Amino acid sequence: MKNKVRKAVFPAAGFGTRFLPATKSIPKEMLALVDKPIIQYGVEEALAAGCDQIVIVTGRGKSAIEDHFDISYELEATLEKRGKSDLLAVSRQVSQMVQVSYIRQKEPIGLGHAVLMARDLVGDEPFAVILPDDVIDANPPCLKQMVDVFNDVQASVLATQVIDGPAISAYGVLDGSPVSGKPRLFDVSGLVEKPKPAEAPSKNAIIGRYILTPKIFDLLEHTHLGAGGELQLTDGIKGLLEHEKVYGYSFEGTRYDAGDKLGMLKATVDFALKREDLGPKFREHLKTVKL
Repeated sequence: MKNKVRKAVFPAAGFGTRFLPATKSIPKEMLALVDKPIIQYGVEEALAAGCDQIVIVTGRGKSAIEDHFDISYELEATLEKRGKSDLLAVSRQVSQMVQVSYIRQKEPIGLGHAVLMARDLVGDEPFAVILPDDVIDANPPCLKQMVDVFNDVQASVLATQVIDGPAISAYGVLDGSPVSGKPRLFDVSGLVEKPKPAEAPSKNAIIGRYILTPKIFDLLEHTHLGAGGELQLTDGIKGLLEHEKVYGYSFEGTRYDAGDKLGMLKATVDFALKREDLGPKFREHLKTVKL
């Protein structure tokens, strides 16, 4: 009987220092991309991929995330009283879209540690990891593409994207070979975390989408702290390679680094232009901008 991916883990305990001073009081995951917080895009992607159980790993100052996915009785009562049924529907849709569980990461000591914190809520089954900073515009959604691959290979799958030039040093990079007959799939033989450009084994960088088998928890539990004194997820996946297959998948779609100011600006423009209610007028405005 094939395993299914039903749960998605969202690490959301980081400080978001690249967006200070805004993130001094607002979780970076709650920064708005047009009119939705970036974490909601990831949750909607997980739902579209068949994940009906969401686990969010939070930390201090992240209560706004829990409030966002909860019912707001006062807001809904006010909207109903004022006859704003369209806005009332929007508010209720957010709180009713999915069941969310939360676990607290008391100290943000790496992505691997955040994933390990979700162990009891995930249990002994494969699961997805979505980094909210990486917003991916794709049809079908990126995670849905990866779930389809997982259903075929029944092994861990890492989302990858070709990164040219010096920027490769900001990523974990795959070492591997294409799978015959499946041009977007790579058989991973190794991983290098943030290599110098000349030492990168390929141009295939790991992007913020993972499907992992539960074996990763045992390995992370016994993995030593790595770069920056943090428990690196990449180190845990290296250990996973010694026990089972791991694949890289070059997804179809456009990825935006919404944890970066320039990436957030690019995403805002592109997503706004696609909106039927905003696109035409926004496009006309952009034509007036002097560059």
